[in-house]
Order: sequence, then C-alpha cells, then structure tokens
Amino acid sequence: MSTVIETDHDIVARVEAAGERIQRVQKAVGTVIFGQEEVIERTLITILAGGHGLLVGVPGLAKTLLVETLGRTLGLDAKRIQFTPDLMPSDIIGSEVLEDQGGAAGARRSFRFIKGPIFAQLLMADEINRASPKTQSALLQAMQEHHVTVAGQRHDIPAPFHVLATQNPLEQEGTYPLPEAQLDRFLLEIDVGYPGEAAERRMLFATTGTEERRLEAALTAQELMGIQRLVRQIPVPDKVVEAILKLVRSARPGTGASADVDRLVAWGPGPRASQALMLAVRAKALIDGRLAPSVDDVLALAEPVLKHRMALSFAARAEGESMAGVIGRLASTVT
Repeated sequence: MSTVIETDHDIVARVEAAGERIQRVQKAVGTVIFGQEEVIERTLITILAGGHGLLVGVPGLAKTLLVETLGRTLGLDAKRIQFTPDLMPSDIIGSEVLEDQGGAAGARRSFRFIKGPIFAQLLMADEINRASPKTQSALLQAMQEHHVTVAGQRHDIPAPFHVLATQNPLEQEGTYPLPEAQLDRFLLEIDVGYPGEAAERRMLFATTGTEERRLEAALTAQELMGIQRLVRQIPVPDKVVEAILKLVRSARPGTGASADVDRLVAWGPGPRASQALMLAVRAKALIDGRLAPSVDDVLALAEPVLKHRMALSFAARAEGESMAGVIGRLASTVT
C-alpha cells in the first residue's frame, strides 16, 4: 500500500485555490448583501473554522437574508427556526411518537423518532434570544458534539453542521439573555451595523425593482469540508501562538495578570477562546490568500472571539466601560 506524501508546493497550491474560491463566494454574497463586507468575511471565517456564529444587530439589517444567501452559495442543506417565547426544545430537536404496527387488533406499538429542524447542515436560529433559556439550551449538545440524544438514543446530525443565530439587542423588549454555556459555543459574535449611505442607495435600487437575483452554489458540502480540513493544516507561527495565549490569559481576572482586569472583568474567557482564536486566524489567512496568519489577524479578531466570553464587573458598568474598550486595551499590550 503506497502513501501519498503532500509537498509544500501542493499545500501552497491548495491554499491559493481555496482562497480564490472563497473570495468568489464573498463576491457572490456581496451582490445580495450590501455594505456588510466585514460581516460577510467574519461569517465565512466562522464557517471555514468549523464553528457557529452569533449575529447581533437590530431588526431589519439583513441578518436572516445573509444566512439564507450563504446556505445557497455554499451548497448546504439549510433550515430555519423562528425562536419565539412558546418554542419548546422538542420543536428544535424532534420527538418520539407512538405508532401502531398495522391496524389489526393486538398489533404491536413502537416509538418512532421524528427529526426536528436541527438536522440540517446550516441551521438558522432566528432571534434566538426571544426563546426561553430552557429552549436555547436545546442546541448545546448539538453545537458541541454534532449529535443529539433522545430517550437514550443517539441521533447524528449531518456534516458539516453550523448554527448561525441572529440575536436582537438585549435592551429590546421580549428578549432573554443567552446562558454563558450557550454563548461559549459560538466561535464569533458578529456585530451587524447599519450600512453606509452608498451601500444603502445601491440596496434601494436592487431590492425595489423587478429583477430577481438568483445565486447558484459555488461549493458543495464535501468541498467545504475539504477547505475546513485545509484550514486546520495552515501553520501558525510561534509569535502568533504567543500573542493568542497572552491575550486570552490576560483577560482572566484573579490571575494576577492585571489590576485593571481584576477590577473591570467579572469572569474571563476559558481555553475554548484560545482554540477559537487559533482557528479563526487560520481561516482569515486562507480567505486573504496567505499561507500563515499574523499577529494583526489576532488583533482584528480579538473582539468578536472574546466579547461574548467575558462579562464586565459592576464597577466597570458604573464607570461606563465597554467590553470593546477593555478588549482593545488588552490587545494593545500584545503588540
């Protein structure tokens, strides 16, 4: 049995080819989603890194349309769940029903599992924080282990599996905060802001006319998984690893790293944040067509990786501190 040894030249060629394909996906999505280039890039980073993303913004900023568009261009089987206060865990996972095996008297009965919408390659959890924490927690096992357990039976979810959840600002009525364990499952928290004036002008003409934009799949699910494996093969320089460790570890209160952190941060990021940052910088390098990530990638992705894995202390809130400000000061110590 022969073993194929991949040369450096082969890896370089694969990275360049994958980067070009992902850039085509970016451009295709950009013909539908206007003025959100950074949001599109960070969402693609999340998927290429094999993770889940949390899109945060006020209603009406095309968060739902972005997820639907990505599902089409990436060739994924996509499903959507509209989270509401009365949504139950079984509405997400599925449930067992009792069935008669035939209509004759004395026929045997058995339970049959009916799969819920979570059995998809790309699940859009729309307005996830409008459901109760109990219902939100129905996603925990699937997001971490890619399977669910019902009545002691394991049911595997198709690969690849990604959750892109949209969240309305917590200040709005009818919202519940996501549990910390749920937040930690998301690779990135992606802020979706208002588009610029030029982008909004383009949007007006593109969305109020009669022309329909139809996107075709630029990748298949198998091709996407191949690119995801390639992301994990991209080498990370020692200085980037050290920057990741320094940044994440300095954000933890009670470790003696910083008196400011002890005063301003109630709880900090765990090792999953380091893992997320390591994967995210690799994915960003691939999108940019580079063979290795840089410290600049760590600084660029520090906020979306860390901010949902930390909490401000009462003193920080009283002083008007923001999580972005705290992370920005921590990132400045890395360079």
